[in-house]
Amino acid sequence: MLRVGLTGGIGAGKSEVSRLLASYGAVVVDADKIAREVVEPGTPGLDAVVAAFGKDILTPEGALDRPALGAIVFADPQQLKVLNAIVHPLVGARSAELEQAAAADAVVVHDVPLLTENALAPLYDLVVVVDASPETQLDRLVRLRGTSEEDARGRMAAQATREQRLAVADLVIDNDGPLEALEPQVRKVWQELRERAGLGS
Repeated sequence: MLRVGLTGGIGAGKSEVSRLLASYGAVVVDADKIAREVVEPGTPGLDAVVAAFGKDILTPEGALDRPALGAIVFADPQQLKVLNAIVHPLVGARSAELEQAAAADAVVVHDVPLLTENALAPLYDLVVVVDASPETQLDRLVRLRGTSEEDARGRMAAQATREQRLAVADLVIDNDGPLEALEPQVRKVWQELRERAGLGS
């Protein structure tokens, strides 16, 4: 089994790379998706988040109100630490379960947005970074996702810098260009991952 960490800044296009790798046959373990699952209504994770932040972070239906929680934690690094201390161990445990269920010869890609920030690179056999310039990230967040420029800049500032991400990369996918330029690069990286996993081309 080859354990790969996949990361990239917000708006860099990591989700698209993750989707392409899954379509080629990678087993993708999506930390963001798991992070949502572990705080669904009725989970111990959501109970712990409510205990830490109060009932104001719930919707009338009792689900997590993500924008309300985001407004608290993105404005206060200390509060973000509190949230991460609750969610990260739950995500780690579920990720490990999913990895153990994969075949012995699988290429398991852990899609981890905050891999650099949480110093997780040593957990993987190699790290793939999806790279885009801050200008491209900002443009995508505002133009494609409808995020306000102020909010987009705040979220980018809360993440590692481009230089910090590239410093932990074994392989880099340049996603500064159009979508059609991305696929050939991801396919090339997939071949490299298969070779490293001993699966040939």
